[in-house]
Amino acid sequence: MKTCLITGGLGFIGTNFIKYLASHRKDIAIINADSITYAANPCNIDEKTMVNYKFYKIDIANNDELAEIFKKNKIDYVVNFAAESHVDRSILNPSVFVKTNIEGTLNLLKLSLEHKIEKFLQISTDEVYGSLGKDGLFTEMTPLSPRSPYSASKASADMLVMSFFHTYDMPVLITRCSNNYGQYQFPEKLIPLTIINALTGKDIPLYGDGKNIRDWIYVDDHVRGVLDVLEKGRFGEIYNIGGRSEMQNIGIISLILKKLNKPLSLIKYVKDRAGHDRRYAMDFSKITEELGFKPQLNLNEGLDLTISWYFENEDWWKKIISGDYRHYYKTMYEMR
Repeated sequence: MKTCLITGGLGFIGTNFIKYLASHRKDIAIINADSITYAANPCNIDEKTMVNYKFYKIDIANNDELAEIFKKNKIDYVVNFAAESHVDRSILNPSVFVKTNIEGTLNLLKLSLEHKIEKFLQISTDEVYGSLGKDGLFTEMTPLSPRSPYSASKASADMLVMSFFHTYDMPVLITRCSNNYGQYQFPEKLIPLTIINALTGKDIPLYGDGKNIRDWIYVDDHVRGVLDVLEKGRFGEIYNIGGRSEMQNIGIISLILKKLNKPLSLIKYVKDRAGHDRRYAMDFSKITEELGFKPQLNLNEGLDLTISWYFENEDWWKKIISGDYRHYYKTMYEMR
């Protein structure tokens, strides 16, 4: 049996990947390492229902703690989801993004090299490419041009990963995905924020003119693509993963409000985010041609599933918004 170390496995995408891996690959043991920051939730995964599963509460930026996991376990694969990921928070406090996203990734790389792991998969983002104009798509050959502390930290981590491939012949892979949405997403992100505020009759903040465009992918499609790359990807390669669902932010909020039968008057325009990228769009033909990946759900279908999940899991998000979330947003908007 192979063992896969998954970092950040109590966060949004990490949680969904662990659940998908556990249900589709019974021959892989899972080690979940997570520091349980504000965006992680120990309730996401019920350990009693998991087979061949271990959890360690550690920070990947703490090399000594991380090293203990490698010493105690024979690890074959590493999938690094662990990251500080919210752009607004990176503007307010970039230091923690450098610590986790760069220093933490370097620790993982060094230990993985030392212990001769079979595969190292870095989970990155389309934001490392910067901003597109009205036309065109990001390809794997698009030059890196990050425009926020968050995306700069992720681009730096990607470069470290590729340096270990070229310098040490380490078996690395990188995926870069468009905007995810779906179950277990922390309420500070656009889609769950819109759903929850609409359900509770609160204003929905919208940056600038609301015409920034993102390509959206349902999280289940993303984690399928991640597993495809882990199992079949070529070492030293980067694979874009997209949803083929471009929409303006104002459009996606309006669509959610329509599905919930809520008024557009809930939308509150706020001062634009500093360095706000105008448009992201992914060319993911490489992963389709090489590995056979295609997203299975369109945006309309994925939103229906997502809205239903937040309806059915009210206790999950109410516990979150009663704490850090509300204080954070109040502080952020007062600063602007």
